[in-house]
Amino acid sequence: MAKIVGIKFKHSGKVYYFEPTAKFYKKGSGVIVETARGVEYGKVVIEPKEVPDEEIVQPLKPILRPASDEDEARVKRNEEKVPSALKIANEKIVARDLKMKLIDAEFTFDNTKVVFYFTAAGRIDFRELVRDLASAFHIRIELRQVGIRDETRILGGIAPCGRVCCCASCMPDFRKVTIKMAKTQGLSLNPTKISGLCGRLMCCLEYENDHYSETFKLMPKIGSEVVTPEGKATVISNNMLKLLVKVKIENGDGSLIFKDFNLSDIKVKRANRIEDEDTSKEEKEMKDLLD
Repeated sequence: MAKIVGIKFKHSGKVYYFEPTAKFYKKGSGVIVETARGVEYGKVVIEPKEVPDEEIVQPLKPILRPASDEDEARVKRNEEKVPSALKIANEKIVARDLKMKLIDAEFTFDNTKVVFYFTAAGRIDFRELVRDLASAFHIRIELRQVGIRDETRILGGIAPCGRVCCCASCMPDFRKVTIKMAKTQGLSLNPTKISGLCGRLMCCLEYENDHYSETFKLMPKIGSEVVTPEGKATVISNNMLKLLVKVKIENGDGSLIFKDFNLSDIKVKRANRIEDEDTSKEEKEMKDLLD
């Protein structure tokens, strides 16, 4: 077991582990650490605790020190310079007639470099722009092109669910999301319903995909014929969270009845035979988990 402290940096939802050099670090407090980018300021999100050795990458870098009032003031000054830096950079971009959209800027803790984040439809030759910006700021310049999902992560926003976008709050890394996940979960394939602020498929489609994929195998197909306690019926829809099947039952007089049945109460026609879903071990285990 190794003792760690979890640190987050700006523009990153990922938590990085560092070796504590003091007995206690309060959650939300600032610390100064050394990274591949140099000396940086970060915030504690996981207070000192022990984790298995296989969960960390050795060697852990130590925390240099807790952030002092002077360090906090320096970070604040750097953040206050961002709006004017963006304004100057945008003016240079317009002057060069470059087809790029500036997203954000970030000054390093030691104020020796400024990083500009931008999006563009293709590759941009910004060598002349870098010279212009270096002349304006007199420090090292880095231009970093990001994708549309990264843009949403940097800018943040409120997702359709009413919460802060996952990518800007709790997601350490982007994961692959496919239209098949939406189909498996029985969601409407209307792009406005399953797309996030970035215009891409919502990241949350991936969260419970394993559960839905396994449950999908247990549910009868839409439009298939099943046998219910009240006779033969046609499947209209499935509720994979509650393991309910909505069916349409046609009476002898031509009238229709729509009713929900537990998956365990119906028999599904598969390969020209009737299979009692109640005998499925997988379904029983799934039902126990949901109860």
